[in-house]
Amino acid sequence: MTTIVQPWKKGYKVYFCDDAKAGRIKHVGTVELEETSKGMRPSEFFVRRPGTSHAEKTPTKEFTTVLRGNGPIKLTQTMPEFQDFLRGMQLSWETTTLCRTCLFDDRLTPLTEETRIKCGQEFVCLDCAKRELRRELGHIKHLGKRTQLHIENLLEEYRDLDMVLAILQPESLDTKKTMFDRLEAHDQTPTERIENLPLPREFIERCGVETLMPAQQRAVESGLLYGKDLLVVAATASGKTFIGEMAGLKNYIEKRGRMLFLVPLVALANQKYDRFSEKYKSITQTSIMTGVSRVNLPETRPIGNRGAGGGIVVGTYEGMDNLLRKGMPVSNIGTVVIDEVQMLEDPERGHRLDGLIARLKYIAPKAQFLYLSATIGSPNLLAKKLNASLVSYADRPVALERHLIFTEKDSKIPFIKKLVFEEFNKTSSKGYKGQTIVFTNARSRCHTVAEAIGGTAAPYHAGLTSQERRAVERQFEEGKLACVVTTAALAAGVDFPASQVIFDALAMGIDWLSVQEFHQMMGRAGRPDFHDLGRVVVLAEPGVSYSRETKLTEEEVAIQLLKGAMEEVSPVYDIEETSEEFAANAIVCRGREADIIAIGNSMVGVGDDPLAELLKHKLVRKSGGILELSPLGKIMAEHFIGMERLLEIDKLVRVMDDPLEMVAELSCMDDEREKEKRRVDRRSTDKKEAAWIGDKKSAAKPTAEPAWVAKKKEIHAVEKHAHDDERRKKAGSRKLRHEEVEVEVSKPPRRANKEMEDRVERKKREASQYIPPPKRKQREGDPGDSNASRLGSASTDPLNIIELAVDQRRAGNYDDALKILGNYVADNPKDSRALVELGKVYDLRGDRDTAYLCYQRAATANTQNREAIDRMNAFLIGITVAIDNDTSDFKKESGVGKKKKE
Repeated sequence: MTTIVQPWKKGYKVYFCDDAKAGRIKHVGTVELEETSKGMRPSEFFVRRPGTSHAEKTPTKEFTTVLRGNGPIKLTQTMPEFQDFLRGMQLSWETTTLCRTCLFDDRLTPLTEETRIKCGQEFVCLDCAKRELRRELGHIKHLGKRTQLHIENLLEEYRDLDMVLAILQPESLDTKKTMFDRLEAHDQTPTERIENLPLPREFIERCGVETLMPAQQRAVESGLLYGKDLLVVAATASGKTFIGEMAGLKNYIEKRGRMLFLVPLVALANQKYDRFSEKYKSITQTSIMTGVSRVNLPETRPIGNRGAGGGIVVGTYEGMDNLLRKGMPVSNIGTVVIDEVQMLEDPERGHRLDGLIARLKYIAPKAQFLYLSATIGSPNLLAKKLNASLVSYADRPVALERHLIFTEKDSKIPFIKKLVFEEFNKTSSKGYKGQTIVFTNARSRCHTVAEAIGGTAAPYHAGLTSQERRAVERQFEEGKLACVVTTAALAAGVDFPASQVIFDALAMGIDWLSVQEFHQMMGRAGRPDFHDLGRVVVLAEPGVSYSRETKLTEEEVAIQLLKGAMEEVSPVYDIEETSEEFAANAIVCRGREADIIAIGNSMVGVGDDPLAELLKHKLVRKSGGILELSPLGKIMAEHFIGMERLLEIDKLVRVMDDPLEMVAELSCMDDEREKEKRRVDRRSTDKKEAAWIGDKKSAAKPTAEPAWVAKKKEIHAVEKHAHDDERRKKAGSRKLRHEEVEVEVSKPPRRANKEMEDRVERKKREASQYIPPPKRKQREGDPGDSNASRLGSASTDPLNIIELAVDQRRAGNYDDALKILGNYVADNPKDSRALVELGKVYDLRGDRDTAYLCYQRAATANTQNREAIDRMNAFLIGITVAIDNDTSDFKKESGVGKKKKE
């Protein structure tokens, strides 16, 4: 018997625990002490049974007697008066740490450094902390199950309830508590000085760089300055652009050809054009190739030196590809730099970038190709497909903190405003103010958020004119703007030197961001030349979704993006995409079929050969080894149209006269095609969900048993065989009970006639729709008493399944019992008795930690399951309880109690 004492109101609360019953509380007492001539002595003593409220007054002498003969005395904290009383009675004590919340419910839960959870100024157990967390989560509607699981996992990881609640209460923001994780910066390692490299002196004097960054050093070591093709995968702000500048300007100055620097966005192309024009104007002329506006206004007219005539040509993918598709010559190319090469995975533009790279390799086979990206999954596989050497550098030059906060939509803007001005009031060690990029999913939302922040914030999206966008870029670069609010579609690659990135939404339009897109935008936070630390804040609204086609909610997507890994770049193209690229390749190759096939084989993505379909619809004519495009085929290549879309347009032109009607009809076709694509994507998502659930179920199944378990089972089988032999000798001719398989089966009663029999069967079928079949506990000795047959007959009755598992455990077949209970618990995770029996099996196998988790889950599922609670407490206190004798012990105890009551 153990006595536990804790302070209680004017006196003390005393728990008398039975060590033989897993530390179960037998009585709860309250005692008050008073000062006497002999020292501290008890003045009043009340005792009650646990779970009841009525307490009986008991003589104080009994309290002293129980303390003397009861066993160890444990105090939950320092109690000077009670300790003086124990000294006066010549009693020893020790200190223990228990969950105070559990004590209120007459439960004993010891706490250790590994199991306790901080809750305010005290510590509680994990179960109590989870209950308090669920109560706090009650005000958040539509919270996903994965999100709840993630929050509970955070509780176990941080061991601090207040820190987890800070994620859910943005009005009391503390960024030290909302941090999801921290990506540390790399250690500064010595790198080569630029003047020691084999670069032209003219370039060294104009580049403005003295020492290489680590990613640049690795590129140089991989053969950058000797013409090798490289795939450079490094974090944002690690100096990837300068890698292209070194190779491109070196090749140009040494007369090996001009440099093409291709990017996905017009805004990014304009930035690179301005920078290269100013930086290298004494070396060569820089030109720009981008699309032009269809509306000829002063603010939309193109700027700069346009065309492909400069030593440095900056352009968008489509700008350069447009020249090739029109059959215009592009010559004297020495270096091709493809920035943001992860765009190969883009569902709309990926096949065009893939085809552009293949066509450039065809027209410039001796050029050096450099592919730059910050976000690529399995880069080694992509490097092999591109026939390039991989240069990978995962470390960031600036540390990055990532924060996750759940908040309602109405609270997002005030919260963003607070974060923006907090960051803007900071100044880095380099002398720059903290600036913020806010990503959202709609242009109208950009203006709403920017207006709410005030004059130091500006919207930035494709709906602005080029002059307006350049004005925002200039003000941001000069430090006049605290914040830029932009759409995810436009600003993923624009160079804004921000120290903080805030996600107002995790969607691009109505589609969720991919892991690659999220990492690309997240990497904008923190630049080595400007900031000391980068910060990313994800604001997720629980339960919200931007499309009915997805089951995921924003807070679930946030967790997936923060934890997700980037996938391999392995695009697959349909006939629409392959036909467009085939037509473009045919123009570049002047119709030579062998060259068209060679270009197609050099592409990263795969798809069906469109030649048969193109010949069928007379878009291509074949003459020997030459393929000639029809006029419609040339339109398909020049206007970036696939075969199916071209045929739709051709059909509409023949039946309609009004161009607006044609556009409307095409738009409806696009909508239908998009809906079908979403249905396919949704089915794919459902399959992933089903696979995830299947993994959860399979996790409950036992793995291969260890060698010591197999050895123990073998020894147990030998002992059982010897025991049965001894019983047979004593039994003589009588058979043992488990050997009796012949049992008379009662025959069903005969029906009066066929009509009555059919009527009864019909009634039984109707009743079976509403009434479950009767439960029947299978006895040992029934026909077909093998494991498989018994499990089959018990599959409809949970009691039979559990009883079968208990029989297997008592027979020493722990593996079979574990398999039966594991599968059953996977489908019925809240069956308290099954969880207890599963814990017993793990206990017998020696895996006490897993057994404790089973008892804990059983107690959570059914708070009245005393066996689960007692076994859990016994584990925590350190008491070993027998497995096979537990039922009889409990029955004996309940019988004694009944006798005393009578």
